[in-house]
Amino acid sequence: MIDINLIRENPELVKAGVARKHYDAGIVDRVVALDKERLDLLQKVEELRHERNEISKNDSPENREKGKEIKEKLKEIEPQLEKAEEQLNTAFQGIPNLPQDDVPEGEGEKDNKVLREWGEPKKFSFTPKDHVELGKELDIIDFEKAAKVSGSDFYYLKNDGVLLELALVNYGIRFLIERGFTPMITPDLAKERYYLGTGYLPKGDEAQIYTVQGHDLGLIATAEVTLAGYHADETLNKKDLPIKYAGYSHCFRQEAGAYGKYSKGLYRVHQFTKVEMFAYTKPEDSNNMLQEFLKTEEEFWQSLEIPYRVVEMCAGDLGSQATQKYDLEAWMPGRNDWGEVTSTSNTTDYQARNLNIKFRDGDETKYVHMLNGTLFAASRAPIAILENNQQEDGSVVIPEVLHPYMGKDKIEK
Repeated sequence: MIDINLIRENPELVKAGVARKHYDAGIVDRVVALDKERLDLLQKVEELRHERNEISKNDSPENREKGKEIKEKLKEIEPQLEKAEEQLNTAFQGIPNLPQDDVPEGEGEKDNKVLREWGEPKKFSFTPKDHVELGKELDIIDFEKAAKVSGSDFYYLKNDGVLLELALVNYGIRFLIERGFTPMITPDLAKERYYLGTGYLPKGDEAQIYTVQGHDLGLIATAEVTLAGYHADETLNKKDLPIKYAGYSHCFRQEAGAYGKYSKGLYRVHQFTKVEMFAYTKPEDSNNMLQEFLKTEEEFWQSLEIPYRVVEMCAGDLGSQATQKYDLEAWMPGRNDWGEVTSTSNTTDYQARNLNIKFRDGDETKYVHMLNGTLFAASRAPIAILENNQQEDGSVVIPEVLHPYMGKDKIEK
């Protein structure tokens, strides 16, 4: 959530930011009205409680009668206050984090800004195959058996497909350790407070979370959820910031909604593994950390020798939590187009307010800024590796940096 004082002091500024994200700016007026109603009721309740405490110091028939009157008034007003607080909290959660001033304007994906490209898309002397065909021919991915056992959009990895994922994970974790990240394997389940607090919804058109019936638990969509929750309700030491984690986890996503022709195979699945970067910083350092995350992603994908481009999200494509966001899109010959493989976001203090995470700065406590970034998802990275490195004989050359972890330099039939 954003700072309620910002809405109280400068509602027009908040409206402008909300409108840039193409949310309904009317939600700000509703929050202002509900906040005023809550404060008015709270003042009445506090005055009545104070009066009750004062008269209780002097027991008399008159004061006892007054006490009964106050009790009846409180029975009437306290439920109104509780209802007003619930309505305010619901409306307040509908206000997104405000975009940075320099974020490009736009409504959606078509308005995102390509900043640069790295590498040259490979030109083949033969007709390249997509990863689905390659996976089947090399006997490393099985979608059909997974559909039988689990349903559509699940998959089995087999043989060298398993070795490739494990190689990516081992290399990726070591890559981040060398850059000052603390490695973490997180739980795959989290309480509602944490997946809602980081912005992952269990219901509606954009539902992601699989919830566990009868328990306050949901399967996480990303280690961002569990890494954000790790320091919930804590006050960190300023000298310890920034804190950087490299989170390895399984990820589970409902993927509600329609996604078009490029969603087949591994590109959009219900379960996958991922290595995630996460940081807690001082407010003045978060913009630099976002650039560090982006640089780290680029260095990783350059080391795999996969052509990519960097895309900055426009305001309308940021989502509710992010104030600025970049994607890396790898070249995928199977679709003859670019496909998203990483994203990195600065959520400033939006998630920190939801999860009550602060740091001590002298005599003051302030909310930390929190950032997340994908190093790679072990579903989409193999798409780029298989399709870009396929050979005419049907084999696939493994990126050199993965050779020590794979124990081989090629996947063959």
